[in-house]
Amino acid sequence: MKIKKLKIDEDRFNHIKWVLLITLWTFCLSVFMSFFSDIILRNTNLVISFLLLLFIIITGIIFDIIGIAVAAADERPFHSMASGKVSGSAQSIKLIKNASKVSNICNDVIGDICGIISGASATFIVVKTVQLYPGINLGLFTVFISSLVAALTVGGKAIGKDIAINYSKSIIAICGRILFSFERIFKITFFK
Repeated sequence: MKIKKLKIDEDRFNHIKWVLLITLWTFCLSVFMSFFSDIILRNTNLVISFLLLLFIIITGIIFDIIGIAVAAADERPFHSMASGKVSGSAQSIKLIKNASKVSNICNDVIGDICGIISGASATFIVVKTVQLYPGINLGLFTVFISSLVAALTVGGKAIGKDIAINYSKSIIAICGRILFSFERIFKITFFK
């Protein structure tokens, strides 16, 4: 009974540690991404601003796909790939074994940051457009841009969820190969 209680306490401690770590990482990543997008938006024209907005939305959709795929993927095919020394298969297994953390990072951290930054970028585009074209109705244009951002985000994620569930093995295999390359180049390990 004492061993079980120790295990529960250790699990609770690890969970609290994870929550604190991911909160800190979210704050740092959000500051970096907000600062970076703000600098680009201030120094570009409207076309580049729209392209950056689309890039942010697409990034959120891609990470949402990865988060869903890792939760839906089956670990077994990657074990046979790992026994055949297929590069990236060990990383794919680690992704699946850490599905809750990976999904949290992809869906919540990166996905939510992209959502917030896309909203801020849309606001910046509205202000810039109204400054360049004073005849535009601010209220209608704001509603149009915010609705467009919401529609692209929700529609893209709806399509992405279907792709993630149906092609989870392929998506995780690609992510595993990317992690494998990062680990070899930068000599870091993402998951123990």
